[in-house]
Amino acid sequence: MPTLWLSDAQKVGVAFCSGGFFFLLFGLILFFDRALLAMGNILLLVGISLLLGPQRTFLFFARKQKWRGSLAFWAGISLILLKWTLIGFLVEGYGMFILFGEFFKTVAGFAYNIPVVGPYLAKALQVAGDKAGANDRAHKDLPV
Repeated sequence: MPTLWLSDAQKVGVAFCSGGFFFLLFGLILFFDRALLAMGNILLLVGISLLLGPQRTFLFFARKQKWRGSLAFWAGISLILLKWTLIGFLVEGYGMFILFGEFFKTVAGFAYNIPVVGPYLAKALQVAGDKAGANDRAHKDLPV
């Protein structure tokens, strides 16, 4: 399977991100298991750092337009590590929604082509992207 533009570090970053999502999913399935959620967060952060690079990762989280999302994301991780798993996960989920909300509009363009449910799914993703504030930022200074 050819990977056209990924370097070796980025391939490892994709693997770490995938592992982080699986650990977060298993942490949810096992009723907010603190250890699995913490491991998922760590793997996800390491994966994003390897995928984007340390400087671009810092720029992504330090952008002025995303300070609320970054603060909520880091506060949620801290709450999970301090054994407040349900509240921490909810706060972290809000932070991820704000941080990655622009991605919903991108996915909406692809979802529109799905037969039968595509237009409805695309509309829901457009609304979610608007709620996350994607129109306010409009991809002006994305470091990614």
